[in-house]
Amino acid sequence: MWSEPGRRGRMFIVSAPSGAGKTTVVDAVVASTPGLVRSRSYTSRSARSGELDGDAYHFVSRARFESMIAGDQFLEWARFGDHYYGTAVLDTERELAAGHDVVFVIEVQGARQVRRREPSAVAVFLLPPSKAELERRLRERNQNREDDLAGRLAIARAEVAAFGEYDYVVVNERVEDAVRDVQAIVLAERARLEVRRATAIAIAATFGDDPAREG
Repeated sequence: MWSEPGRRGRMFIVSAPSGAGKTTVVDAVVASTPGLVRSRSYTSRSARSGELDGDAYHFVSRARFESMIAGDQFLEWARFGDHYYGTAVLDTERELAAGHDVVFVIEVQGARQVRRREPSAVAVFLLPPSKAELERRLRERNQNREDDLAGRLAIARAEVAAFGEYDYVVVNERVEDAVRDVQAIVLAERARLEVRRATAIAIAATFGDDPAREG
């Protein structure tokens, strides 16, 4: 059982350095966890070959994105190079109101913005086993020049230093193990007393007990 009557969904955040495997892990967790959906970002960049609007991203013009920023329509947003990326408040609220848990795959800066707005968001930091392994994975992609690789590793060092701001840490040494650990976090958070209280009270009442006596 994952859904409680009238339950409002919860926010989950997964952050990790580039190359640590956060997208792969989160996609697998979402695919195997009923009631969990991944947030979709808006971006001002153009769609790449094979990308469809509304799938991984909502593609909008730069002017539209900046208008949304001015209207405080983003839960979080950031600019990388010449392009903006962000998560809309209304899109997130629609999923939460429907009782769906929403997972954000975002970097440290975005995670801080989300938690300022929603302190109850559950934050998970996905670590690579080591710097050497992260570098190996980045090289394996065959798409990074040496200067670009050095820049990504420098950013990774700063991001890893922020792991103490998160509620949970998962080490992605083997994808299947990391998927299991992240899913376990989601399921454990769903079993918290404040989430299951209404159901527990209803069940206790079938025993003839007065749940109010137990607080």
